[in-house]
Amino acid sequence: MISRLASAIAGAALTALCAVPAQAKAPGESDPSALQTQTLRDLFFGEALFDAYQDNYFDAITGLDTELKQVRLLDDPELDPFSLHFGQAEFAVGDLELSYRMHREAGRAMEQVLNGNVPQPIKNEAAYRLAKIHYHKQQFANALHALELIQGRVPERVRSEEQFLRARVYMQLGRFEEAVILLKDLKGEKSLSGFVEYNLGIALLKAGETEKGVLELDGLGRNAGSGDAMSALQDKTNLLLGYQLMEAKEYERARTYFDRVQLSGPFSNQALLGAGWVEANAGRFDRALVPWQLLTQRQSTNAAVQEAMLAVPYAYGKLDVHSTAAVNYGQALDLFGDQVDVLTQSIRSIREGKLLEALRRKEASQVKNWVVELRKLPGAPETHYLLDLMASNDYQEFLRNYQDLNDLLERNKDWLQSLDAFEEIIALRRGYYEPILPGLDVQFRQVDARIKMRLEQRQHLAARIENLLVNRRPELLAKSDETESRLILQQIREILAYNPTLNSEETDARIRRLEGVLKFRLSREFDTRLTEAYKHLQELDTVIATLQETYQRYVRTRQAATHSYEGYTDQITSLRAGLNRAQDRIEQLMARQGRMLEQLAINELDQRRAQLESYQIKARFALADSYDRANELQEQRADQRKVEEYEQRMEQLKQAEPVANPDGEPLPTDNPPELDAQEPEAPAREAEAAGDE
Repeated sequence: MISRLASAIAGAALTALCAVPAQAKAPGESDPSALQTQTLRDLFFGEALFDAYQDNYFDAITGLDTELKQVRLLDDPELDPFSLHFGQAEFAVGDLELSYRMHREAGRAMEQVLNGNVPQPIKNEAAYRLAKIHYHKQQFANALHALELIQGRVPERVRSEEQFLRARVYMQLGRFEEAVILLKDLKGEKSLSGFVEYNLGIALLKAGETEKGVLELDGLGRNAGSGDAMSALQDKTNLLLGYQLMEAKEYERARTYFDRVQLSGPFSNQALLGAGWVEANAGRFDRALVPWQLLTQRQSTNAAVQEAMLAVPYAYGKLDVHSTAAVNYGQALDLFGDQVDVLTQSIRSIREGKLLEALRRKEASQVKNWVVELRKLPGAPETHYLLDLMASNDYQEFLRNYQDLNDLLERNKDWLQSLDAFEEIIALRRGYYEPILPGLDVQFRQVDARIKMRLEQRQHLAARIENLLVNRRPELLAKSDETESRLILQQIREILAYNPTLNSEETDARIRRLEGVLKFRLSREFDTRLTEAYKHLQELDTVIATLQETYQRYVRTRQAATHSYEGYTDQITSLRAGLNRAQDRIEQLMARQGRMLEQLAINELDQRRAQLESYQIKARFALADSYDRANELQEQRADQRKVEEYEQRMEQLKQAEPVANPDGEPLPTDNPPELDAQEPEAPAREAEAAGDE
């Protein structure tokens, strides 16, 4: 058993070594740095910025896509403040799509930037983003090719991340010496503190510089920094060193690193298990029992705890305490049996769809570590067995894809409901406006006729005033009373001409005098009245402008009223059909992603169940062996006790033997029969002697 466990530990150490470079990510890797701006000029760009920093990448992408499309349709896009962020928004869409794991779309966007007529710094940053896409897709050669497209310096804010990415690409391609050079240059970079040292240590180990790698990791294992992430990295480093040195059979050094791991950290169980095996490999089984006994008191679903359940009786067996070993093997069998039942029930629950049902609940986006907490739901699978699987990149990708698809599905449902609400609103508007508009049209035509009449009047007056400027005719500027007086004088002259008998010199003189007075007044006030007429014409322009403004306002209002319910039917029908098609597509993708999640979980649980069943078989054999050894030992002890009792009795007999006669002949051990026959008569002789006296 010890050889198998030792090989398992060695395998775990190798797995950790291989998995480290992929799992070690720089903090803030998914930050939407492309949206950083010194001066915000547009509100909609600011809204996208806000959504991006809230990790609502979908909202940020849709907002930017909408604004970009609208700006492209404008006749004068430079008048829109969004145009000031246009180039940055185009680049940011690709960056956000990468954060949203839309690698294909992000790759196309980055390649467009690389092939476009943009400054070299932007091309360099696009090449860096494209390299990240290929790295996440595990296309390391393509990632290196994208990095080689960088010419000159990359923007300062991504320079260190670009070098760190290049170093990790080198490590994945087996070029550890070049990775070591880059990582040494990055030491001291605050934003990558801890991650650079960890990868540098791994690269040195892979490059064959074992002592330098151990020394580098030793420094990180002593003090990685403050914070939960740094503490976890420190524990992971010490655990890695412990298993690495134990594999090299340097048990004393390995024990030091296992002892550094925190007892309450996420790697404490593996550290306790490793600490026990260090002592066991060194032949100190009594010391190995200390960490293993502590480990058996922890969560029974943990693989290290289950292995410790076998390791403890193994150590007792090595200490020849077979009865205690048998008792512990019995406890282990009980635990394994219970956990096999739990795993069987969990697999059945997953196949019934309970896992996906729990992942679709609203709590999934509201409760932290919901995937772990869902085990508390009735009928839900035991997710403690899935923790290692959930920590893997592949499972996280499938899980986030499934949750994002579920989010899209819910959004589509809301949008479909919104379309129904839009149709209801449009129907209400149609019912309100259509009865009103005919009456309003009548009023509109009246206003239109009045405007036309005023315009004709204005044109007539303007023409007359312009004519007066050329041909001076004061009578055209007479007031109504003056015009009436002039007409009366004309009638008087007509009457006198028709009846000359009524005319006289005095009458004629008086008429001429009145005509002269009237003509003199009109002539004298001609300029003043012409000026006033011009002012009145300007006042008429104001009235006409007011009428025209009323006209335009009515036209806009009527158009707005009409447009509020006309022309939406085809658009809503098209959108509904598109959403329904998208809904079908999303459901297909969800089903595919869900099957992948279920299959991964079932495979993991199957492996754990097979492992427990293997443990059960080994425990049964070991239990029987312990009973045999305990019985054999008990028999040996019983025989030994009998021998000791016999020897003790013989010793007592030897001490009770009489002294040998001087002639050297052995004395008989039994009394002669005559002596035995006289013994009952002794009391009689004593009585006779007493009677003689």
